[in-house]
Amino acid sequence: MKLRFFRNLVFAALLIGFVASCIDDNGSTYIPPTHEEEMALLNEYLDTLQNRGLDIDTTELGVYYIVDSIGEGAFPVVGDTCEVKYTGFFIDGSIFDTSGTNTFEFILGSENLIPGWNDGMKVINKGAFVYLLIPSELAYGSTGYSSVPPNTTIIFNIEMVDIKQGY
Repeated sequence: MKLRFFRNLVFAALLIGFVASCIDDNGSTYIPPTHEEEMALLNEYLDTLQNRGLDIDTTELGVYYIVDSIGEGAFPVVGDTCEVKYTGFFIDGSIFDTSGTNTFEFILGSENLIPGWNDGMKVINKGAFVYLLIPSELAYGSTGYSSVPPNTTIIFNIEMVDIKQGY
């Protein structure tokens, strides 16, 4: 009897914790978009950017990118070490991650990166400033990660500070 009561108590605590994590600061429940809703939001956002005269290109995998300023030299390839400054935000403009004034170094092709970064970095050379628009299937998918909800397109503004050739 005590074991059953304890199990029910633990289950209730987990359920309350789950429900509480879905409630935003205004007290309303957040329901993440479906994949179809995400694609509709992304297409609407892309249309808005194009209507403002921005030139949007797409990588082989489907990462959208806008070159704000052109860099110089070669583009990175898998195995190169990239040093970047970045800010990650959502379509609504809210920031979810940033390197701040620091730089972030990583090896292109690393399994620790989302596919959208590994793909998108290939179009950014040293000194360039580029926006990457990464659909959820190339980011955190239908599960989300940390402060990124499921089925959420993420956007990064990226400055390529340096590229060190891999060996």
